[in-house]
Amino acid sequence: MKLAALVSLALFLFAAVVPAVAADVKSPLDFTLDSLDGKPVELSKYKGNVVLIVNVASKCGLTPQYKQLEEVYTKYKGDGLEVLGFPANEFLAQEPGSNKDISTFCTEKYGVDFPMFSKIVVKGDGINPLYKFLTSKDTNPDFAGDISWNFEKFLVGRDGKVVKRFAPRTKPDAPEVVQAIEAELAKK
Repeated sequence: MKLAALVSLALFLFAAVVPAVAADVKSPLDFTLDSLDGKPVELSKYKGNVVLIVNVASKCGLTPQYKQLEEVYTKYKGDGLEVLGFPANEFLAQEPGSNKDISTFCTEKYGVDFPMFSKIVVKGDGINPLYKFLTSKDTNPDFAGDISWNFEKFLVGRDGKVVKRFAPRTKPDAPEVVQAIEAELAKK
């Protein structure tokens, strides 16, 4: 009987704590993730900037988008744009390498200078909390839905709210992406 009471109390306390923690997360920039070199990075350091969050892969037909991501980043970083790359292997195992392999590939092949993070899960079992936030109707109702493929893009405004979502085939330098970035950068 005592064990049952303890289990009930534990479940009650867990249920009381979990919503409080979830309620504290109001932005995709409220998470901490590891960089490619394994160091924790508080995404809150990007608050006040415009942030383009992208799940990436090195063996995908869309991989050349790294070039456009780097070009857009270079053009607008002085105005407050940050591009954050999150390698993921959910789509036909197109990101099979280690974090070191990914770092070498991005640097040598595309000269990537924007922040890259450790490989994460962006869809399905084991989904990273950041991507759970980005794809959930509860936390991101205007732009919710599963990640459909590599190079899906979320644009986060200076206020930390998701303002746009772009399909994988929409290139980072497409007019609609650039216009959205410029509109958000204009908001001071």
